[in-house]
Amino acid sequence: MNFHGHQIIGKTTSAESGETFTGIDPRDGTVLPGEFHEATNAEIDQAVNLAAESFDTFRHTSLEDRAAFLEAIADEAIAFGDEFLIRASAETGHPLPRCTAERGRAVNQARLFAKMVREGSWVDARIDKALPDQQPVPRPDIRSMMKPIGPIAVFGASNFPIAISVLGSDTISAFAAGCPVIIKAHPAHPGTCEAAALIIQNAIKKCGLPDGIFSLVHGRSARVGTELVKHPKLAAAAFTGSLNGGRALFDVANARPVPIPFYAEMGSVNPIFVLPGALEERADGIAKGFIEALTTGVGQFCTNPGLVFGIGDNSGWDTFRSTAAELATEYDPQTMLHSGIHYAFEEGVKAMQNMGGLTLKARSIREPVEQKSEAACYLFETDSEGLLDHPQLFEEVFGPVSTMVECQSPRELEAFAEQLDGSLTASIHGTEEDLETYKNVITVLERKIGRLIFNGYPVGLDVCDSIHHGGPYPATCHSHFTSIGTRCINRFVRPVCYQNWPNAALPPELQDENPIGIMRMVNGERTRSV
Repeated sequence: MNFHGHQIIGKTTSAESGETFTGIDPRDGTVLPGEFHEATNAEIDQAVNLAAESFDTFRHTSLEDRAAFLEAIADEAIAFGDEFLIRASAETGHPLPRCTAERGRAVNQARLFAKMVREGSWVDARIDKALPDQQPVPRPDIRSMMKPIGPIAVFGASNFPIAISVLGSDTISAFAAGCPVIIKAHPAHPGTCEAAALIIQNAIKKCGLPDGIFSLVHGRSARVGTELVKHPKLAAAAFTGSLNGGRALFDVANARPVPIPFYAEMGSVNPIFVLPGALEERADGIAKGFIEALTTGVGQFCTNPGLVFGIGDNSGWDTFRSTAAELATEYDPQTMLHSGIHYAFEEGVKAMQNMGGLTLKARSIREPVEQKSEAACYLFETDSEGLLDHPQLFEEVFGPVSTMVECQSPRELEAFAEQLDGSLTASIHGTEEDLETYKNVITVLERKIGRLIFNGYPVGLDVCDSIHHGGPYPATCHSHFTSIGTRCINRFVRPVCYQNWPNAALPPELQDENPIGIMRMVNGERTRSV
Protein backbone atom coordinates (compact mmCIF):
# COMPACT_ATOMS: atom_id res chain seq x y z
CA MET A 1 0.00 0.00 0.00
CA ASN A 2 1.01 3.63 -0.42
CA PHE A 3 1.64 5.67 2.73
CA HIS A 4 0.95 9.40 2.73
CA GLY A 5 2.72 9.95 6.06
CA HIS A 6 0.41 12.81 7.08
CA GLN A 7 -1.32 13.45 10.38
CA ILE A 8 -4.80 11.93 10.35
CA ILE A 9 -7.12 14.43 12.02
CA GLY A 10 -10.65 13.13 11.93
CA LYS A 11 -11.46 12.57 8.25
CA THR A 12 -8.78 15.00 7.02
CA THR A 13 -5.01 14.76 6.66
CA SER A 14 -2.36 17.37 7.32
CA ALA A 15 1.38 17.74 6.68
CA GLU A 16 2.42 21.22 7.78
CA SER A 17 5.98 20.30 8.72
CA GLY A 18 8.71 19.65 6.21
CA GLU A 19 10.55 17.53 8.78
CA THR A 20 10.07 13.87 7.90
CA PHE A 21 11.31 10.43 8.85
CA THR A 22 10.89 6.91 7.47
CA GLY A 23 10.26 3.41 8.67
CA ILE A 24 13.33 1.16 8.81
CA ASP A 25 13.53 -2.61 8.46
CA PRO A 26 15.69 -3.59 11.48
CA ARG A 27 16.73 -6.84 9.83
CA ASP A 28 18.91 -5.10 7.23
CA GLY A 29 18.50 -1.35 7.63
CA THR A 30 16.38 -0.97 4.50
CA VAL A 31 14.47 2.31 4.28
CA LEU A 32 10.78 1.43 3.86
CA PRO A 33 8.35 3.31 1.58
CA GLY A 34 6.68 6.42 2.93
CA GLU A 35 7.87 9.69 4.44
CA PHE A 36 6.15 10.57 7.71
CA HIS A 37 5.76 14.19 8.75
CA GLU A 38 6.55 15.38 12.27
CA ALA A 39 3.35 16.81 13.77
CA THR A 40 3.33 20.53 14.46
CA ASN A 41 1.88 22.01 17.63
CA ALA A 42 -0.97 23.44 15.54
CA GLU A 43 -1.84 19.97 14.20
CA ILE A 44 -1.80 18.49 17.71
CA ASP A 45 -4.07 21.32 18.86
CA GLN A 46 -6.44 20.68 15.97
CA ALA A 47 -6.64 16.95 16.73
CA VAL A 48 -7.40 17.41 20.44
CA ASN A 49 -9.89 20.22 19.82
CA LEU A 50 -11.72 18.07 17.29
CA ALA A 51 -11.85 15.21 19.80
CA ALA A 52 -13.24 17.56 22.45
CA GLU A 53 -15.91 18.81 20.03
CA SER A 54 -16.95 15.21 19.27
CA PHE A 55 -16.99 14.05 22.88
CA ASP A 56 -20.55 14.97 23.85
CA THR A 57 -22.00 13.27 20.79
CA PHE A 58 -19.90 10.13 21.25
CA ARG A 59 -20.47 9.76 24.98
CA HIS A 60 -24.23 9.83 24.44
CA THR A 61 -24.18 6.94 21.98
CA SER A 62 -25.96 3.84 23.21
CA LEU A 63 -24.12 0.83 24.56
CA GLU A 64 -25.33 -1.09 21.52
CA ASP A 65 -23.91 1.49 19.11
CA ARG A 66 -20.54 1.45 20.84
CA ALA A 67 -20.44 -2.35 20.83
CA ALA A 68 -21.25 -2.38 17.12
CA PHE A 69 -18.40 0.09 16.52
CA LEU A 70 -15.90 -2.18 18.27
CA GLU A 71 -17.11 -5.14 16.23
CA ALA A 72 -16.74 -3.05 13.07
CA ILE A 73 -13.10 -2.35 13.99
CA ALA A 74 -12.53 -6.11 14.35
CA ASP A 75 -14.20 -6.80 11.00
CA GLU A 76 -12.26 -4.06 9.21
CA ALA A 77 -8.96 -5.34 10.64
CA ILE A 78 -9.59 -8.69 8.96
CA ALA A 79 -10.95 -7.15 5.76
CA PHE A 80 -7.88 -4.92 5.38
CA GLY A 81 -5.86 -7.98 4.38
CA ASP A 82 -2.25 -9.03 4.71
CA GLU A 83 -0.58 -5.80 3.55
CA PHE A 84 -1.04 -4.56 7.11
CA LEU A 85 0.78 -7.59 8.50
CA ILE A 86 3.56 -7.45 5.92
CA ARG A 87 4.31 -3.83 6.84
CA ALA A 88 4.25 -4.64 10.57
CA SER A 89 6.74 -7.45 10.00
CA ALA A 90 9.01 -5.20 7.94
CA GLU A 91 9.02 -2.42 10.55
CA THR A 92 9.63 -4.65 13.60
CA GLY A 93 11.47 -7.75 12.43
CA HIS A 94 8.64 -9.88 13.83
CA PRO A 95 7.99 -13.00 11.73
CA LEU A 96 4.76 -12.83 9.75
CA PRO A 97 3.05 -15.55 11.87
CA ARG A 98 3.71 -13.43 14.98
CA CYS A 99 2.05 -10.41 13.30
CA THR A 100 -0.88 -12.59 12.24
CA ALA A 101 -1.29 -13.76 15.82
CA GLU A 102 -1.17 -10.15 17.03
CA ARG A 103 -3.95 -9.19 14.65
CA GLY A 104 -5.97 -12.11 15.99
CA ARG A 105 -5.43 -10.89 19.53
CA ALA A 106 -6.51 -7.35 18.58
CA VAL A 107 -9.63 -8.63 16.81
CA ASN A 108 -10.62 -10.90 19.70
CA GLN A 109 -9.96 -8.08 22.14
CA ALA A 110 -12.30 -5.70 20.31
CA ARG A 111 -15.03 -8.34 20.29
CA LEU A 112 -14.49 -9.09 23.98
CA PHE A 113 -14.99 -5.41 24.81
CA ALA A 114 -18.08 -5.28 22.59
CA LYS A 115 -19.59 -8.12 24.60
CA MET A 116 -18.76 -6.37 27.87
CA VAL A 117 -20.17 -3.04 26.69
CA ARG A 118 -23.48 -4.67 25.74
CA GLU A 119 -23.73 -6.53 29.06
CA GLY A 120 -23.55 -3.16 30.80
CA SER A 121 -22.72 -3.94 34.41
CA TRP A 122 -19.32 -2.25 33.97
CA VAL A 123 -21.08 1.13 34.36
CA ASP A 124 -21.54 0.16 38.03
CA ALA A 125 -25.06 1.62 38.24
CA ARG A 126 -26.09 2.16 41.87
CA ILE A 127 -29.50 3.25 43.10
CA ASP A 128 -30.46 4.15 46.66
CA LYS A 129 -34.10 5.16 46.62
CA ALA A 130 -35.42 7.95 48.80
CA LEU A 131 -36.27 7.18 52.43
CA PRO A 132 -38.33 10.17 53.57
CA ASP A 133 -38.98 8.58 56.97
CA GLN A 134 -35.33 7.73 57.71
CA GLN A 135 -34.10 8.98 61.07
CA PRO A 136 -32.39 11.12 62.12
CA VAL A 137 -32.22 12.60 58.58
CA PRO A 138 -34.39 11.62 55.58
CA ARG A 139 -32.48 10.18 52.64
CA PRO A 140 -32.96 11.73 49.18
CA ASP A 141 -33.02 9.61 46.03
CA ILE A 142 -29.34 9.02 45.11
CA ARG A 143 -28.08 7.30 41.97
CA SER A 144 -24.66 7.03 40.34
CA MET A 145 -22.83 5.39 37.46
CA MET A 146 -19.55 5.53 35.59
CA LYS A 147 -19.35 8.05 32.76
CA PRO A 148 -16.59 8.69 30.15
CA ILE A 149 -14.05 11.40 30.99
CA GLY A 150 -13.10 12.93 27.63
CA PRO A 151 -10.37 12.81 24.95
CA ILE A 152 -7.63 10.25 25.60
CA ALA A 153 -4.05 10.25 24.26
CA VAL A 154 -2.63 6.79 23.52
CA PHE A 155 1.09 6.01 23.13
CA GLY A 156 1.49 2.56 21.59
CA ALA A 157 4.10 -0.05 22.47
CA SER A 158 7.08 -0.73 20.22
CA ASN A 159 7.06 -4.48 20.93
CA PHE A 160 3.40 -5.07 19.98
CA PRO A 161 2.83 -2.95 16.85
CA ILE A 162 -0.74 -4.25 16.42
CA ALA A 163 -2.08 -5.63 19.71
CA ILE A 164 -0.78 -2.84 22.03
CA SER A 165 -0.71 0.08 19.62
CA VAL A 166 -3.33 1.82 17.45
CA LEU A 167 -5.67 -1.19 17.68
CA GLY A 168 -4.61 -2.02 21.24
CA SER A 169 -6.45 -2.24 24.52
CA ASP A 170 -5.91 1.44 25.39
CA THR A 171 -7.70 2.56 22.22
CA ILE A 172 -10.41 -0.09 22.37
CA SER A 173 -11.21 0.46 26.05
CA ALA A 174 -11.36 4.24 25.56
CA PHE A 175 -13.79 3.81 22.67
CA ALA A 176 -15.80 1.33 24.76
CA ALA A 177 -16.11 3.94 27.50
CA GLY A 178 -17.26 6.60 25.03
CA CYS A 179 -14.01 8.59 24.87
CA PRO A 180 -12.42 9.98 21.68
CA VAL A 181 -8.81 8.90 21.06
CA ILE A 182 -5.74 10.72 19.75
CA ILE A 183 -2.93 8.30 18.92
CA LYS A 184 0.73 9.26 19.10
CA ALA A 185 2.04 6.90 16.40
CA HIS A 186 5.16 4.98 17.32
CA PRO A 187 8.08 6.26 15.20
CA ALA A 188 9.51 2.75 14.85
CA HIS A 189 6.42 1.49 13.02
CA PRO A 190 4.75 4.53 11.43
CA GLY A 191 3.41 2.65 8.40
CA THR A 192 1.77 0.04 10.61
CA CYS A 193 0.17 2.84 12.61
CA GLU A 194 -1.15 4.56 9.48
CA ALA A 195 -2.66 1.31 8.20
CA ALA A 196 -4.32 0.67 11.57
CA ALA A 197 -5.66 4.23 11.57
CA LEU A 198 -7.31 3.58 8.20
CA ILE A 199 -8.98 0.50 9.71
CA ILE A 200 -10.49 2.63 12.48
CA GLN A 201 -11.53 5.33 10.01
CA ASN A 202 -13.35 2.70 7.94
CA ALA A 203 -15.19 1.49 11.05
CA ILE A 204 -16.16 5.06 12.02
CA LYS A 205 -17.60 5.67 8.55
CA LYS A 206 -19.39 2.32 8.55
CA CYS A 207 -21.07 3.13 11.88
CA GLY A 208 -21.88 6.76 11.11
CA LEU A 209 -19.97 8.10 14.12
CA PRO A 210 -18.35 11.56 14.40
CA ASP A 211 -15.05 11.75 12.51
CA GLY A 212 -13.40 13.60 15.38
CA ILE A 213 -13.46 10.64 17.77
CA PHE A 214 -10.16 9.44 16.25
CA SER A 215 -6.95 11.14 15.14
CA LEU A 216 -3.32 10.08 14.73
CA VAL A 217 -0.19 12.23 14.90
CA HIS A 218 3.39 11.29 14.02
CA GLY A 219 6.63 12.31 15.65
CA ARG A 220 10.11 11.15 16.58
CA SER A 221 10.79 14.05 18.92
CA ALA A 222 9.79 14.18 22.57
CA ARG A 223 8.08 17.48 21.78
CA VAL A 224 5.14 15.81 20.03
CA GLY A 225 4.25 13.60 22.98
CA THR A 226 4.86 16.40 25.46
CA GLU A 227 2.60 18.86 23.61
CA LEU A 228 -0.11 16.24 23.35
CA VAL A 229 -0.09 15.49 27.09
CA LYS A 230 0.01 19.22 27.93
CA HIS A 231 -3.07 20.05 25.86
CA PRO A 232 -5.72 21.56 28.18
CA LYS A 233 -8.60 19.62 26.61
CA LEU A 234 -6.99 16.21 27.09
CA ALA A 235 -8.61 14.14 29.87
CA ALA A 236 -6.05 11.34 30.32
CA ALA A 237 -3.21 9.49 28.59
CA ALA A 238 -2.10 5.87 28.35
CA PHE A 239 1.47 4.80 27.60
CA THR A 240 3.40 1.55 27.15
CA GLY A 241 7.17 1.83 26.94
CA SER A 242 10.35 2.57 28.85
CA LEU A 243 10.61 3.79 32.42
CA ASN A 244 12.43 6.96 31.35
CA GLY A 245 9.89 7.83 28.67
CA GLY A 246 6.89 7.01 30.81
CA ARG A 247 8.18 8.88 33.85
CA ALA A 248 8.97 12.00 31.77
CA LEU A 249 5.42 12.15 30.41
CA PHE A 250 3.95 11.32 33.83
CA ASP A 251 5.76 14.37 35.21
CA VAL A 252 4.38 16.50 32.37
CA ALA A 253 0.84 15.29 33.11
CA ASN A 254 1.20 16.20 36.78
CA ALA A 255 2.84 19.58 36.13
CA ARG A 256 -0.14 20.86 34.12
CA PRO A 257 -2.28 23.64 35.65
CA VAL A 258 -4.97 20.94 35.80
CA PRO A 259 -3.19 17.57 36.23
CA ILE A 260 -4.61 14.56 34.41
CA PRO A 261 -4.25 10.81 34.98
CA PHE A 262 -1.30 9.32 33.13
CA TYR A 263 -1.44 5.53 32.95
CA ALA A 264 2.00 4.19 32.09
CA GLU A 265 3.13 0.58 31.87
CA MET A 266 6.94 0.75 32.12
CA GLY A 267 9.79 -1.34 33.58
CA SER A 268 9.44 -4.75 35.22
CA VAL A 269 11.98 -7.41 36.21
CA ASN A 270 9.38 -10.24 36.62
CA PRO A 271 11.24 -12.53 39.06
CA ILE A 272 11.00 -16.30 39.07
CA PHE A 273 11.30 -18.20 42.39
CA VAL A 274 12.28 -21.86 41.95
CA LEU A 275 11.56 -23.65 45.23
CA PRO A 276 13.24 -26.88 46.42
CA GLY A 277 10.31 -29.27 46.02
CA ALA A 278 9.84 -28.30 42.39
CA LEU A 279 13.59 -28.53 41.73
CA GLU A 280 13.65 -32.09 43.04
CA GLU A 281 10.78 -33.08 40.78
CA ARG A 282 11.51 -31.29 37.48
CA ALA A 283 14.56 -29.05 37.44
CA ASP A 284 15.25 -29.73 33.73
CA GLY A 285 11.69 -28.90 32.70
CA ILE A 286 11.63 -25.67 34.68
CA ALA A 287 14.93 -24.61 33.11
CA LYS A 288 13.61 -25.30 29.62
CA GLY A 289 10.47 -23.25 30.25
CA PHE A 290 12.52 -20.43 31.72
CA ILE A 291 14.82 -20.13 28.68
CA GLU A 292 11.83 -20.30 26.33
CA ALA A 293 10.21 -17.44 28.25
CA LEU A 294 13.47 -15.49 28.32
CA THR A 295 14.07 -15.69 24.57
CA THR A 296 10.53 -15.59 23.12
CA GLY A 297 10.24 -12.55 20.88
CA VAL A 298 13.98 -11.88 21.39
CA GLY A 299 13.22 -11.21 25.06
CA GLN A 300 11.18 -8.14 24.11
CA PHE A 301 8.20 -8.73 26.37
CA CYS A 302 7.33 -6.50 29.31
CA THR A 303 6.95 -9.72 31.31
CA ASN A 304 10.41 -11.04 30.43
CA PRO A 305 11.98 -12.80 33.49
CA GLY A 306 15.07 -10.81 34.53
CA LEU A 307 15.86 -12.53 37.85
CA VAL A 308 15.66 -16.16 38.99
CA PHE A 309 16.00 -17.10 42.66
CA GLY A 310 16.81 -20.57 44.01
CA ILE A 311 18.16 -22.30 47.12
CA GLY A 312 21.80 -23.31 46.72
CA ASP A 313 21.92 -26.36 49.03
CA ASN A 314 19.80 -28.35 46.62
CA SER A 315 21.10 -30.60 43.84
CA GLY A 316 18.11 -29.62 41.74
CA TRP A 317 19.38 -26.02 41.69
CA ASP A 318 22.65 -27.18 40.14
CA THR A 319 20.71 -29.16 37.54
CA PHE A 320 18.54 -26.14 36.80
CA ARG A 321 21.58 -23.88 36.35
CA SER A 322 23.44 -26.24 34.06
CA THR A 323 20.40 -27.03 31.91
CA ALA A 324 19.49 -23.35 31.58
CA ALA A 325 23.08 -22.52 30.61
CA GLU A 326 23.16 -25.23 27.96
CA LEU A 327 19.90 -24.04 26.43
CA ALA A 328 21.04 -20.41 26.50
CA THR A 329 24.13 -21.25 24.43
CA GLU A 330 21.89 -22.90 21.82
CA TYR A 331 19.78 -19.78 21.30
CA ASP A 332 20.28 -18.37 17.82
CA PRO A 333 20.58 -14.55 17.95
CA GLN A 334 17.62 -12.72 16.43
CA THR A 335 16.84 -9.18 15.26
CA MET A 336 15.47 -6.77 17.84
CA LEU A 337 12.69 -4.28 17.16
CA HIS A 338 14.90 -1.36 16.18
CA SER A 339 18.43 -0.06 16.55
CA GLY A 340 17.58 2.04 19.64
CA ILE A 341 16.35 -0.96 21.61
CA HIS A 342 19.32 -3.00 20.39
CA TYR A 343 21.76 -0.32 21.53
CA ALA A 344 20.14 -0.08 24.98
CA PHE A 345 20.28 -3.88 25.34
CA GLU A 346 23.96 -4.05 24.43
CA GLU A 347 24.79 -1.24 26.85
CA GLY A 348 22.86 -2.98 29.60
CA VAL A 349 24.70 -6.25 29.03
CA LYS A 350 28.09 -4.46 29.01
CA ALA A 351 27.28 -2.89 32.36
CA MET A 352 26.43 -6.31 33.79
CA GLN A 353 29.67 -7.81 32.46
CA ASN A 354 31.62 -5.15 34.36
CA MET A 355 29.95 -5.89 37.70
CA GLY A 356 32.16 -7.61 40.26
CA GLY A 357 30.60 -10.70 41.79
CA LEU A 358 28.50 -11.32 38.70
CA THR A 359 29.57 -14.22 36.46
CA LEU A 360 28.55 -14.79 32.85
CA LYS A 361 27.26 -18.36 33.04
CA ALA A 362 26.29 -18.76 29.38
CA ARG A 363 25.94 -16.89 26.11
CA SER A 364 24.68 -17.78 22.63
CA ILE A 365 27.42 -19.58 20.74
CA ARG A 366 26.75 -17.79 17.46
CA GLU A 367 27.90 -14.20 17.36
CA PRO A 368 25.07 -11.72 16.75
CA VAL A 369 25.31 -9.54 13.64
CA GLU A 370 25.28 -5.90 14.72
CA GLN A 371 24.14 -4.65 11.32
CA LYS A 372 21.00 -6.75 11.75
CA SER A 373 20.43 -5.49 15.33
CA GLU A 374 20.68 -9.07 16.54
CA ALA A 375 20.69 -9.97 20.24
CA ALA A 376 22.36 -13.00 21.77
CA CYS A 377 21.02 -14.67 24.92
CA TYR A 378 23.00 -13.91 28.10
CA LEU A 379 22.67 -15.78 31.38
CA PHE A 380 24.49 -14.44 34.45
CA GLU A 381 24.70 -15.81 37.97
CA THR A 382 25.55 -14.45 41.39
CA ASP A 383 24.94 -15.06 45.06
CA SER A 384 23.15 -12.99 47.66
CA GLU A 385 26.24 -10.86 48.30
CA GLY A 386 26.61 -10.06 44.61
CA LEU A 387 22.98 -9.00 44.36
CA LEU A 388 23.29 -6.80 47.43
CA ASP A 389 26.40 -5.16 45.95
CA HIS A 390 24.59 -4.38 42.68
CA PRO A 391 21.03 -3.19 43.33
CA GLN A 392 20.81 -2.18 39.67
CA LEU A 393 20.19 -5.88 38.99
CA PHE A 394 16.68 -5.22 40.29
CA GLU A 395 16.15 -2.99 37.21
CA GLU A 396 14.96 -4.20 33.82
CA VAL A 397 17.30 -4.74 30.88
CA PHE A 398 14.95 -5.15 27.93
CA GLY A 399 15.98 -8.23 25.96
CA PRO A 400 17.09 -11.86 26.39
CA VAL A 401 19.23 -11.49 29.51
CA SER A 402 18.64 -12.78 33.03
CA THR A 403 20.50 -13.39 36.28
CA MET A 404 20.27 -16.52 38.45
CA VAL A 405 20.66 -15.73 42.17
CA GLU A 406 21.69 -18.45 44.61
CA CYS A 407 20.21 -18.01 48.09
CA GLN A 408 20.85 -20.04 51.23
CA SER A 409 17.58 -20.00 53.14
CA PRO A 410 13.86 -19.16 52.99
CA ARG A 411 14.63 -16.05 55.00
CA GLU A 412 17.09 -14.87 52.37
CA LEU A 413 14.51 -15.39 49.64
CA GLU A 414 12.03 -13.40 51.70
CA ALA A 415 14.54 -10.58 52.14
CA PHE A 416 15.12 -10.34 48.38
CA ALA A 417 11.39 -10.43 47.70
CA GLU A 418 11.13 -7.45 50.04
CA GLN A 419 13.81 -5.59 48.07
CA LEU A 420 12.05 -6.01 44.74
CA ASP A 421 10.49 -2.98 43.13
CA GLY A 422 6.95 -3.24 41.86
CA SER A 423 6.65 -5.77 39.03
CA LEU A 424 4.01 -6.92 36.58
CA THR A 425 4.53 -10.59 37.41
CA ALA A 426 6.27 -13.06 39.68
CA SER A 427 6.40 -16.79 38.99
CA ILE A 428 6.65 -19.40 41.75
CA HIS A 429 7.64 -22.95 40.89
CA GLY A 430 6.98 -25.27 43.77
CA THR A 431 4.84 -27.90 45.44
CA GLU A 432 1.99 -27.33 47.87
CA GLU A 433 4.49 -28.06 50.65
CA ASP A 434 6.82 -25.41 49.24
CA LEU A 435 4.01 -22.87 49.36
CA GLU A 436 3.55 -23.56 53.05
CA THR A 437 7.29 -23.41 53.80
CA TYR A 438 7.75 -20.21 51.80
CA LYS A 439 4.41 -18.58 52.64
CA ASN A 440 6.18 -15.46 53.91
CA VAL A 441 7.74 -14.98 50.47
CA ILE A 442 4.29 -15.19 48.90
CA THR A 443 2.93 -12.69 51.42
CA VAL A 444 5.64 -10.21 50.45
CA LEU A 445 5.06 -10.75 46.72
CA GLU A 446 1.35 -10.01 47.09
CA ARG A 447 2.37 -6.46 48.00
CA LYS A 448 4.83 -6.13 45.13
CA ILE A 449 3.31 -7.92 42.15
CA GLY A 450 0.36 -7.56 39.80
CA ARG A 451 0.06 -11.17 38.56
CA LEU A 452 1.28 -14.14 40.64
CA ILE A 453 1.91 -17.27 38.54
CA PHE A 454 2.20 -20.76 40.02
CA ASN A 455 4.21 -23.38 38.09
CA GLY A 456 4.15 -21.30 34.92
CA TYR A 457 5.97 -18.50 33.15
CA PRO A 458 5.23 -14.79 32.77
CA VAL A 459 5.50 -14.38 29.00
CA GLY A 460 2.14 -14.59 27.25
CA LEU A 461 -1.21 -13.77 28.80
CA ASP A 462 -4.83 -14.32 27.96
CA VAL A 463 -6.88 -11.20 27.26
CA CYS A 464 -9.95 -11.81 29.39
CA ASP A 465 -12.13 -10.29 32.09
CA SER A 466 -9.96 -11.49 35.00
CA ILE A 467 -6.47 -10.66 33.74
CA HIS A 468 -4.49 -7.95 35.49
CA HIS A 469 -1.53 -6.41 33.67
CA GLY A 470 -0.20 -3.86 36.11
CA GLY A 471 1.68 -3.54 39.37
CA PRO A 472 3.24 -1.06 41.78
CA TYR A 473 5.74 1.52 40.50
CA PRO A 474 7.89 1.26 38.38
CA ALA A 475 5.83 -1.42 36.65
CA THR A 476 3.07 1.17 36.28
CA CYS A 477 2.20 4.64 37.53
CA HIS A 478 -1.09 3.46 39.07
CA SER A 479 -1.13 -0.05 40.54
CA HIS A 480 -4.94 -0.05 40.88
CA PHE A 481 -5.39 -0.32 37.12
CA THR A 482 -4.62 -2.75 34.31
CA SER A 483 -3.65 -2.00 30.71
CA ILE A 484 -4.89 -5.38 29.41
CA GLY A 485 -8.28 -7.04 29.91
CA THR A 486 -11.74 -5.53 30.27
CA ARG A 487 -11.01 -3.87 33.62
CA CYS A 488 -8.80 -1.38 31.78
CA ILE A 489 -11.95 0.55 30.86
CA ASN A 490 -11.95 1.83 34.47
CA ARG A 491 -9.11 4.21 33.58
CA PHE A 492 -11.34 6.25 31.29
CA VAL A 493 -14.52 6.62 33.33
CA ARG A 494 -15.46 8.39 36.54
CA PRO A 495 -18.51 8.22 38.82
CA VAL A 496 -21.27 10.80 38.34
CA CYS A 497 -23.98 11.04 41.00
CA TYR A 498 -27.57 12.22 40.46
CA GLN A 499 -29.60 13.31 43.50
CA ASN A 500 -33.40 13.70 43.41
CA TRP A 501 -33.33 13.64 39.61
CA PRO A 502 -36.59 13.16 37.62
CA ASN A 503 -36.74 9.58 36.36
CA ALA A 504 -37.25 10.53 32.69
CA ALA A 505 -34.18 12.82 32.77
CA LEU A 506 -31.85 10.14 34.14
CA PRO A 507 -29.50 8.11 31.91
CA PRO A 508 -31.22 4.86 30.84
CA GLU A 509 -28.85 2.88 33.06
CA LEU A 510 -30.32 4.59 36.15
CA GLN A 511 -33.99 4.82 35.26
CA ASP A 512 -36.47 2.93 37.43
CA GLU A 513 -37.64 0.61 34.66
CA ASN A 514 -34.07 -0.45 33.74
CA PRO A 515 -34.85 -0.23 29.98
CA ILE A 516 -31.58 -1.86 28.87
CA GLY A 517 -31.73 -4.66 31.44
CA ILE A 518 -28.30 -4.30 33.02
CA MET A 519 -27.17 -5.57 36.40
CA ARG A 520 -27.41 -2.80 39.02
CA MET A 521 -27.08 -2.34 42.76
CA VAL A 522 -30.50 -1.26 44.03
CA ASN A 523 -30.83 -0.51 47.71
CA GLY A 524 -27.75 -2.59 48.45
CA GLU A 525 -28.62 -5.66 46.33
CA ARG A 526 -27.33 -6.68 42.91
CA THR A 527 -30.26 -7.20 40.56
CA ARG A 528 -31.60 -6.77 37.02
CA SER A 529 -35.05 -6.11 38.40
CA VAL A 530 -36.61 -2.66 38.30
